[in-house]
Amino acid sequence: MKILLIIIGVIISIFIAIQVYAMSIRSNTESYPYIVVKKYESFEVRDYEASLFTTVKLPHKEYQEVSGKGFSILAGYIFGGNDKNEKIAMTSPVAMSLEDSMKVMFMVPKDRARESLPKPNNSQIKFKEEPPKTVAAITFGGWASDEKIQDYKKQLTDALDAEAIIYTKHFFFLGYNPPFDVFNRKNEVIVELESDVK
Repeated sequence: MKILLIIIGVIISIFIAIQVYAMSIRSNTESYPYIVVKKYESFEVRDYEASLFTTVKLPHKEYQEVSGKGFSILAGYIFGGNDKNEKIAMTSPVAMSLEDSMKVMFMVPKDRARESLPKPNNSQIKFKEEPPKTVAAITFGGWASDEKIQDYKKQLTDALDAEAIIYTKHFFFLGYNPPFDVFNRKNEVIVELESDVK
């Protein structure tokens, strides 16, 4: 019995240490910069700055299929899978376009110019400059899934329709937590808007 309690205690201690580490990663990770333009009951409107992203496009439309594979490809690049074996800082959130062929995207840190970036070893990886944009965003917690993403996408479009706010077909999923993070998980569905909301 004593050995069992020791094992349980060790497991709990490891779990707590991992969660503390995850919290420290979140607090020290550079984020995709935006300002909140207007808050509504279930969503908010934001203005995002122009930002450079590393991207990989995969021929699938399911979150469950694309998220792990896309993340691994891009993580390989920033963890040294490039012609200089150079590590590049992780940023948040990981973005995914919600299209028939989905793109997974990591923002390039703001202190890195495009011409200074090492060449990816994986030819699937491309660089893309995202222009400034106005979006509507809805937030949800827990673990993301295809069903949850579709549910919150519908909630967002229903709320926008109710406010007569015109939106595009450009939807994205944003995931803010590392895979081993259990508490305070944050996910968002965003959509680009046709015009500014003031």
